[in-house]
Amino acid sequence: MLIILGGLPGAGKSTVAQALAARIGACYLRVDTIEQAIRTSAPLANGHDVGPSGYVTLCRLASENLRLGHTVIADSVNPLEITRSAFRNVAIEADSLFIEVEVVCSDSMTHRRRAEARSSTVEGLTPPTWTEIQALHFERWVPDLRIDTFQLSLEESVSQIMRLLGR
Repeated sequence: MLIILGGLPGAGKSTVAQALAARIGACYLRVDTIEQAIRTSAPLANGHDVGPSGYVTLCRLASENLRLGHTVIADSVNPLEITRSAFRNVAIEADSLFIEVEVVCSDSMTHRRRAEARSSTVEGLTPPTWTEIQALHFERWVPDLRIDTFQLSLEESVSQIMRLLGR
């Protein structure tokens, strides 16, 4: 199964994804890790933007792991329908089930505080500023589940996804 996560930076999706991966023994793939590896290993024309490379790589790694029979959690902002569709297609082509989960923080003051206070767990990655987060274009999405990390604890968030998975 492919668990497709998305949501704005600082909403708590990586925290939820990592806790879920540990709970169910899933393969955890994070686009931030992939994109930062690309930035540090290959000179980029503009020095920063990796374009679609991170998402393309994440999809290929997810496909390989799904074909091996692993449950995969894909952790990315996933703001566009084109990337969401690509993830769904990866699961379909691997003959796997998939679910889509959006992680939000409904209280903007809490979201801002989290975003401004956090440090990156990906070596060399500078998290986006609150201004950059607010400027992100996030296309309308109707996921299978929307988790609000302002309303739910980490354990409650993971439990909601587990219920959706039927575990």
